[in-house]
Amino acid sequence: MATTRLIPLHHNKGKTIAKCLKERTDYAENGEKTNGGELVSSYECDPKTCDREFLLAKREYLHRHGFEHQKNVLAYQIRQAFKPGEVTPEEANRIGYETAMRWTKGKHAFIVATHVDRAHVHNHIIYNSTTLDGERKWMNFLRSGKALRKVSDLVCVEHGLSIVESLQKTENTKYNKMLYFPSARTELKADIDAVLGTSPHNFDELLSELKKRDYEIRKGKCLSFRKKGRERFLRIDTLGREYSKANLKRRILGEKASLADEAEERDFDLILNIEEIIQKNKGVGYERWAKRYNLKQTAKALCFIKERGINTLSELIDRTENITKCYNSLSDSLHKKQERLNEIDELKKHITNFARTKETADAYKRSGYSKKFFENHREELLLHKAAKDYFSDHHYSKLPKMKDLREEFGQILEEKKKEYAEYKSKKSEMQDLLIARQNLEALLGSEAKTAKEERTEEHQAR
Repeated sequence: MATTRLIPLHHNKGKTIAKCLKERTDYAENGEKTNGGELVSSYECDPKTCDREFLLAKREYLHRHGFEHQKNVLAYQIRQAFKPGEVTPEEANRIGYETAMRWTKGKHAFIVATHVDRAHVHNHIIYNSTTLDGERKWMNFLRSGKALRKVSDLVCVEHGLSIVESLQKTENTKYNKMLYFPSARTELKADIDAVLGTSPHNFDELLSELKKRDYEIRKGKCLSFRKKGRERFLRIDTLGREYSKANLKRRILGEKASLADEAEERDFDLILNIEEIIQKNKGVGYERWAKRYNLKQTAKALCFIKERGINTLSELIDRTENITKCYNSLSDSLHKKQERLNEIDELKKHITNFARTKETADAYKRSGYSKKFFENHREELLLHKAAKDYFSDHHYSKLPKMKDLREEFGQILEEKKKEYAEYKSKKSEMQDLLIARQNLEALLGSEAKTAKEERTEEHQAR
């Protein structure tokens, strides 16, 4: 017995397509839920790099058609849940693979991840909305959920499993009349709002009040809550921006929650040009505030460079130049790695197309290069020719194995991830040093100018 559900996965606001795909596939492939990745299978993609392979097909679609549809669906997820104890995890994965293959007709790359972290074994099947050749997209249709259920039921029957009987109309009517029970997420939001209504003094007091309301709180990379009697923890970042940690702190202080993306905070910033402020007639009050602001920023910049053992402006300049060189070197390295990843993606695509169309190309040759045969198989023959041209242009006398390409892709991707973490760190430090340098140079320049003006005034007085 298996229940199914088809879920379109859309492009989330504020995130890149690559990040959206990675988040969805990473959740499905979670090693803690799939026996360390043993219960993950795939079709026409590597589970480790499937998000990038999905993205490559979308780029091909964009290249061919020159546009993307609005409200674009990036991928589709099929959730297939089995009756507890009726099927082993390995068999569930095979059933999921067969279901996905029949549903997509082999035209879309997909992964099947079998989760065993619940009492019931269930599959997360994610397939790319774009076809393998980048020519078309999956078009969802009316009552596609029922069609999917029929495909799943057929596969289950072939494997000797029972199927779910359809509910009668009267049963559906009774179900719709059942009392409404709020979801765990809705309940958590309501409790947070209720605690905020008691005017807690700080964020810790808010958490303390939630504990009194039978909430278990787990602190880690992301704050999570679970009410007594509930099965799962809920991450705070799934409640919406209004309930983010930063916005909850704002609401405690009586400020309005910000719905914009949280900006990265910096300890200090560039100082303001006082002369420019005076020329723009901003007013005496604004000028006074700007001077105080500049003093604070300069003091913070001085503390920043002292913490890093920098004692002179020349040392600061040297440190800034060195870290800028390091940052540029990492940037070039990341760029080269990305270029190689793109090359591997392109090569894999052409190898796949070449293998898939070879039989048609051989038949075309046996037909004596018949025009009629060509017209009937135009698309496949053009793909085959494009692949051969690509191999010729890039001097591939012998094609590499797909396994080797996947291993190289995974290795480069892992190296890129490590380098990117260092790149972000160097970028942040470089920006801080550049701002500190500019602030101190502006301060020293201002002091030199003031001293010169004082000497001029003394000379005129004499």
